[in-house]
Amino acid sequence: MSRPDRAQDARSERRGDAPERSDARSVAYLMDRSRRTVDAPALERAAAHANRLGLPLRVAVAYDPDEPGLTPRTAAFAFGGLRDVASGLARRGVAFEVAVGDPVAVGVRLARHAALLVLDAGHLRHERAWRERLARTAGVAVEEVDADVVVPVRLASDRHETAARTFRPRVWRQVERFLAPVGPVTLERRSDRPDPPLDLPVVDPREGAAALARLPVPSGPPPIATAPSGTRAANAAVRRFLDDRFGRYVPDRQRPDRDASSGLSPYLRFGQISPRTVAARARDAAPDATALDAFLEQLIVRRELSFNHVLFAPDVYDRYEGLPAWARATLDAHRHDPREALPSEEELEEGRTPDPDWNAAMAIMRATGGLHNHMRMYWAKRILAWSPSPEEGHARTLRLNDRWFLDGRDPNSYAGVGWAYGLHDRPWPERAVFGTVRSMTPGGLARKADPEAWRREAERRIDEERSAGGRG
Repeated sequence: MSRPDRAQDARSERRGDAPERSDARSVAYLMDRSRRTVDAPALERAAAHANRLGLPLRVAVAYDPDEPGLTPRTAAFAFGGLRDVASGLARRGVAFEVAVGDPVAVGVRLARHAALLVLDAGHLRHERAWRERLARTAGVAVEEVDADVVVPVRLASDRHETAARTFRPRVWRQVERFLAPVGPVTLERRSDRPDPPLDLPVVDPREGAAALARLPVPSGPPPIATAPSGTRAANAAVRRFLDDRFGRYVPDRQRPDRDASSGLSPYLRFGQISPRTVAARARDAAPDATALDAFLEQLIVRRELSFNHVLFAPDVYDRYEGLPAWARATLDAHRHDPREALPSEEELEEGRTPDPDWNAAMAIMRATGGLHNHMRMYWAKRILAWSPSPEEGHARTLRLNDRWFLDGRDPNSYAGVGWAYGLHDRPWPERAVFGTVRSMTPGGLARKADPEAWRREAERRIDEERSAGGRG
């Protein structure tokens, strides 16, 4: 019998002090942030434990209708991706269920007859809280695997990093150690029959929209017709980026009218593809070192800096108080500066502002759940410029971000909103309203890109979504 892969030990941490169960029927894995079967460290860790103990592996996902921020948009994308998970696990002889209930209840049921319970790590406040509750109540050994970053978050740095310039050398010193994708463990005992039943409502994601329609979903933005989800869709998105846009990534990535971005953030957000997989394929396909360095800066340094932020600022990562002191001080000093406009939040959400480029950005967000990164920063900066106070601007930006973006409520998304208000940045020349927080203006946007071409591209994307049957 094989033992767990020691190269992955650094990703794993035992939670609680309960022992492994000796009279177990399986090893269990509660899949949450890492919803894939390829290059999936938590899944492979659980498979290795199953082989070590001579037991079959059992996997479940909790569909929680009370999950913070859940909308029809995010539910459809997340649930749709589970079809690939179900198929991948079936090929490997692994029992898989999607159970309706909060993750603690599902995890406790899953662990009842398991030798141990494996979790993939979550770093947001509510994700950490339910994992801690589950570790206390599972009644069996619990192991958590940091599966969706290249370098495990606690190993990348042991402190709250204030800027990429300090975080970059720390994370890069360890990238090679963790960059190799995790290969599949061949299970020595196969069993696709859940034993015993969870005694909770379960749904089969291979039934697609029919299964989703039977699930309770809160109100909110509708699903995106032009956004297929799952590992196969993620791999197709990687291929399109590497084949069509990687060669012009450096000169064009900040130009929304010449979109050279990867479009991978929703797939990374829901764990449908591994950042290691993306990095390895980018290395193989890179047109030159400059393009590769620029892309890995975003994929590894900037993205994993956001995980550092939410881990080491757990109470304030999504609050105005989580911004750097210098940023809050300068915004406070300029809080009474005249604003060029003061649209209400309803007018913002409906795209009724004096700025046609901002309105186009809001329209494409509503229709597609995504936005070119440069326009996303511009979008957030203009909300700051138009809000009656910096605190209200930050709160509005977060509410709209989490409501409309497919990749909202994610460390990378929270750090992106924070960046618009000074997080992970430095002071710039002083301006009205912004103080020394970096500003973005319509004039600056016009120098970056052709506004008319950007608006035409926005209209094309919106028309494409409508033609596909979208209602955003």
